[in-house]
Amino acid sequence: MKKLIMVKYAELTTKKDNRSFFINTLEKNIKKALENYNIEIKKDYFRMFIIPSEDDINEVLNILKNIFGIHALSLCYFTTDKSLDNIYELSKCVIKENTTFKVETNRSDKTFEIKSMELSRLVGSYLLKNVNNLKVDVHNPVVTVNIEVRKEGVYVYGLDIKGKGGYPTGTLGKALLMLSGGIDSIVAGYQMMKRGVTLDFVYFESLPHTSLEARQKVIDLAKVLKKYGNTGKLYIVPFTKIQESIYKDLDNTYMITIMRRMMYRIAERLIKRKKINAIVNGESVGQVASQTLTSMKVVNNVTNYPILRPLSSFDKLEIIEIAKQIGTYDISILPYEDCCTIFVPPHPVINPDLTHAIKEEEKFDFSLIDDAVKNIFIIDLNKEETSDLL
Repeated sequence: MKKLIMVKYAELTTKKDNRSFFINTLEKNIKKALENYNIEIKKDYFRMFIIPSEDDINEVLNILKNIFGIHALSLCYFTTDKSLDNIYELSKCVIKENTTFKVETNRSDKTFEIKSMELSRLVGSYLLKNVNNLKVDVHNPVVTVNIEVRKEGVYVYGLDIKGKGGYPTGTLGKALLMLSGGIDSIVAGYQMMKRGVTLDFVYFESLPHTSLEARQKVIDLAKVLKKYGNTGKLYIVPFTKIQESIYKDLDNTYMITIMRRMMYRIAERLIKRKKINAIVNGESVGQVASQTLTSMKVVNNVTNYPILRPLSSFDKLEIIEIAKQIGTYDISILPYEDCCTIFVPPHPVINPDLTHAIKEEEKFDFSLIDDAVKNIFIIDLNKEETSDLL
């Protein structure tokens, strides 16, 4: 008998010709996440089986729970001995006393002499006689004893452990996340990773108005996503002169609108150089003045790249709940301001006019954008302390 972990694929079942690519990427991500463990992986079109050492099973399960592309995990018992007595013994391993249960059998090996329904009946009868205080409940059991009879042997497993679902990270290209240090943007990044997207990050820094602690906060947030399968680069943009110029010379009510337009101009230059496919942010429709549909339209005008807003229909409480679940909330609420929270006008425009925004920008020295791009500072999140200019 072997004890192993059965991986059930998530939305990969919707893929046809590309399914092998998604499965192979999931395997690669799992190997990366478990690189410090001695494991064996076997996979087919429907399942993946991970065989760790028995001492590591619980740790490996906890890591796998955070990998996108997995619908569910099951602690599974396997044997090449297909005798009925052996199947009985395996079935006892996945059930406890004082519970309700049912047995389901999948017999893909048609040379096995006992048909699925009959095997389920036999195993159920055996468990009722040999495990204390069991009751059959075919509609809503606490435990389902699953038996899969395949050519290579028999797999028996019980309760599923829920996975993260979605697509394996890295199957659907790369995007640049505008990471502010607040609650929303990092949650938006997590949501995009769930759709198979790999992330790099951009942070707009306004020293000395913002602090090095605020930068470290952003680094720490980006590194949290590593356990979900993402380790990219963080691009730190020196934004001070741009922000001061906007504050000093342009219409105060349009400050946030124009500031964000400048951010997207810089982000576009960055993703063109790095062959990134889209920009991601943490905006939620109507949450603040700069997140009205009119504001989004005016800001979007400066780039032809897709701007993805995975939180657009989420309310704040929903976003906070996800942040707590993924382990970013306590970092996000640390009291270090980012550039979006300084120089905030008392009455920012809610429905900006594109013509007026363009006219205001005629007063702006666009060479400041050139300077900012030249001095972008890069932190490779795969390494502890590696940084360089773009």
